[in-house]
Amino acid sequence: LDSPGGDVDTPYSLEVHEEVPSTQDLARRRAAAERPAVVIAHRQSQGRGRSGAPWVSAPRGIAVSIGLVPEWPQETWPRIPLVAGVAARRVLGPAVTLKWPNDIVRSGRKVGGILVEAVDGTVVAGMGLNVHWSDPPDGIGALLEHDPGPEEGQRVAERWARTLMALLSSRADDWPRDEYVAACETIGQEIVWEPAGAGRAVGLAADGALVVETADGTTVELRSGEIRHVRTIRGR
Repeated sequence: LDSPGGDVDTPYSLEVHEEVPSTQDLARRRAAAERPAVVIAHRQSQGRGRSGAPWVSAPRGIAVSIGLVPEWPQETWPRIPLVAGVAARRVLGPAVTLKWPNDIVRSGRKVGGILVEAVDGTVVAGMGLNVHWSDPPDGIGALLEHDPGPEEGQRVAERWARTLMALLSSRADDWPRDEYVAACETIGQEIVWEPAGAGRAVGLAADGALVVETADGTTVELRSGEIRHVRTIRGR
């Protein structure tokens, strides 16, 4: 977890809690008065994932959210979840990969997730990470085999926030698309998605859409706000 991250010169507020209902909600409220605002919590009682699904975190986990008003044009904001994934990989290192559009994966298991929400011109980008979990549910993993204590999660969370803010300070057209593609395990795989669809993921469009080739040779572009779930078909 010692890969170098980015840095940012923009001042930001930072608060760290043992437990909050939701870092997303708290960062949004803080950002209304002071931007950008970073909120970190070791536990959430009402954490949520994409599409409002509940977020189940590890006993040794961390949640971090940034509330800010990006300088990017609003039509480019759908790229932000992917940029947040790149920030996570820069901080966590090449042992983790990314599953489009918002999962962080290690050794085939989800260890974290990205959630980006926009309300009234404010964007809140959040990341939840399982730092250590001695007995996780099926399909869920953790970053570390041994419990590093509470300090490690907090350190990683703040480095991710600073790295993401640095990336968002560049031009929208300069977003690290190639870096995301190199880290994305979805590309090149047979996938299915809801509400209905199947094909092979073959690339990433300039706006962050997943480019998929279907069985009849048609190329379609999937956008995270238009679908509910993407699943890789293993063994094909």
